[in-house]
Amino acid sequence: MANDNLGAGTGRRLSGHIDTDKDTVERDLMKLVLTIVELLRQLMERQALRRVDEGDLTEEQEERIGLTLMLLDDRLTELTERFGLTENDLNLDLGPLGTLLPR
Repeated sequence: MANDNLGAGTGRRLSGHIDTDKDTVERDLMKLVLTIVELLRQLMERQALRRVDEGDLTEEQEERIGLTLMLLDDRLTELTERFGLTENDLNLDLGPLGTLLPR
């Protein structure tokens, strides 16, 4: 007897083929990558602020970190716009835990 692509015990036919749209896959992948980059940017920003508050950085280091974080934020904005995403798209809903990114 042939398996006929039935799911074991489910009575449902499994197609074995996933319909994917190249643009959707690319956008979803970019959404994931940009979400990770945004999370890391926010963590770096908090770390930099902590170090500034503690007086661990010279004025030059503070300036360089500030400029770097501003440039990273600009790039993130540029990429989210290019892929038709918003900041809210990058803030994954983790269900009962809330959202991934604090705003």
